[in-house]
Amino acid sequence: MSNPALNTIPSDPRLTYEDYLELPDDGKRYEIIEGELHATPAPVPRHQQISRRIQYDLMTALEKKGLGQVFNAPIDVLFDNRNIVQPDLVYIPAEDSSIIGDKNIEGVPYLAVEILSQHSRRRDVLVKSRLNARFGVPFYWIVDPDIDRIEVFQLKDDSYEPVAVASSPQEFEPPGMDGVLLDLREIFEQANSESPRIEQSG
Repeated sequence: MSNPALNTIPSDPRLTYEDYLELPDDGKRYEIIEGELHATPAPVPRHQQISRRIQYDLMTALEKKGLGQVFNAPIDVLFDNRNIVQPDLVYIPAEDSSIIGDKNIEGVPYLAVEILSQHSRRRDVLVKSRLNARFGVPFYWIVDPDIDRIEVFQLKDDSYEPVAVASSPQEFEPPGMDGVLLDLREIFEQANSESPRIEQSG
């Protein structure tokens, strides 16, 4: 005789996008990778300063020229029903704008940027890099605030190869991003020396 209780156990216990939508809005960053839930605390101020400065440079070089759109976390990138991630930054070229939906990015961005933290380092370097490669994200940046460095990876034959690395105080033109120039001294400048960018007029 069959056990009725067994009928209540899901045949596949991995989480889906529907489960993701039920997660609490508590300040943590939640991601589902291969059906498994990952959570990290809210980022520290310097992480956010670096993210904002990179976003500003990308928007100035790309978005303001109509070449595409730059988004910062929290933004959901839905690769499929069991892989939903929140990169620190993503760039979507204008020709791929159809993947930008009302609630998420449903598809593959041209660029994903992850800024390492104490809680995300292993996942960003190992797990999410493999995931981005598997779904075909052409460029993946790892930004390391501990050593003021950006490393650029390019998708080649279904895996990432390092194609460039630069550290503060260099100026850096990342491969695959025509017209983008990053002043790494300014991007990695410490919080206590931050000053706003002021547009001069007249």
